[in-house]
Amino acid sequence: MTNLHRRFPCIPDMEKAAARRMPGLVHDYLIGGLGRESGVRRNADSFDTIELMPRYLSEAPSPDLSVTLLGKRFDAPFGVAPLGLAGLLWPGCEVPLAKAAKAHNIPHVLSTFANRAMETIGPITGDNGWFQFYPPNDPTMEADMIARAARSGYQTLVLTIDIPAPTRRERDIRNGMSVPPILDLKTMFQIATHPHWASHVLRHGIPDFENLSPYYPNGSSLKQSAEFVGRVMTGHLGAERVRRIRDAWKGRLLIKGVLDVSEAQAYLAMGADGLIVSNHGGRQLDAAPTAVSVLPTIRRALGPDALIAADGGIRCGLDVARLLALGADFVLIGRPFVFASAAMGPSGGDHLIDILKAELSGAMAQLGCRTVAELPAFLYAPAPLSARQG
Repeated sequence: MTNLHRRFPCIPDMEKAAARRMPGLVHDYLIGGLGRESGVRRNADSFDTIELMPRYLSEAPSPDLSVTLLGKRFDAPFGVAPLGLAGLLWPGCEVPLAKAAKAHNIPHVLSTFANRAMETIGPITGDNGWFQFYPPNDPTMEADMIARAARSGYQTLVLTIDIPAPTRRERDIRNGMSVPPILDLKTMFQIATHPHWASHVLRHGIPDFENLSPYYPNGSSLKQSAEFVGRVMTGHLGAERVRRIRDAWKGRLLIKGVLDVSEAQAYLAMGADGLIVSNHGGRQLDAAPTAVSVLPTIRRALGPDALIAADGGIRCGLDVARLLALGADFVLIGRPFVFASAAMGPSGGDHLIDILKAELSGAMAQLGCRTVAELPAFLYAPAPLSARQG
């Protein structure tokens, strides 16, 4: 463990190692956005605009990182975001990440587009598991997936609203990153020159969308299965569909992908238990605002009691503190968990969680902040120049 801390003391070090071990087309899919990729950059850069005011005339004890969400106490105010295609990005990473989240008592969110099924991951995470649901446009399939999530032990459904249509990601077009992949000479060379990744594929098998594979037409080829997924996993979620899902799901419901204040209010009025403010990692609309830019407005509109989580661009524990100070109750972290898995293998998730907790605790100690709930009091907003001039 000491050696890991020296080799990978922070997420950027994990990211560099992951870039060396992953084929270029896979790494590009992980880190990329679309268009000019300004959404991805703004997500990360927006954290530099958030200043926190330390207060040293304090007798605050060691910070308490715990939070209570949806009736359950968690040991830290962050969790593993849903990671689509995680089993392709770093084969075999999904089960170790689920186990790490459970061991550290933080939430783990399984994506509909994960490569391991809810029936496999749900029993591992237990009541730490949330299932991220991309509802298909087939009502029968929708109802069956909701029932499967409940049978798999999930008590919280994360209804994700922000993929109404496929996107054109130029990196993936250039690389031939698709399902099935384009296996030309360039692709084969990338795979051959990254033996760690290739050996993991051989060990764990060609990944499939195990949450969706039960619905593939009989006898489908890989290409036909991908075309089926493309047909059924598309379309906006209107109010009628959201209400239908709310009625069908008897557990807790979070809505992920919220950016607009009026829609945030509407989802709560429809019976959602909370919201996740997110622009999908900057991967759906390059012009979409960041969580940092809209979170304060949404918090003011919804008041102090609404459950609001957020994600996008987090790369350290201080970034977690910043989002919490802006008004989030909780944050989700995605890409870094793949970086950690690619850099360190099965121990990556555990190490990353340790690092994030240490960084967050250190930031709170510097501020003189005792609990996560107190962080908004340390948000620094300088007075306008006119006010300073009297």
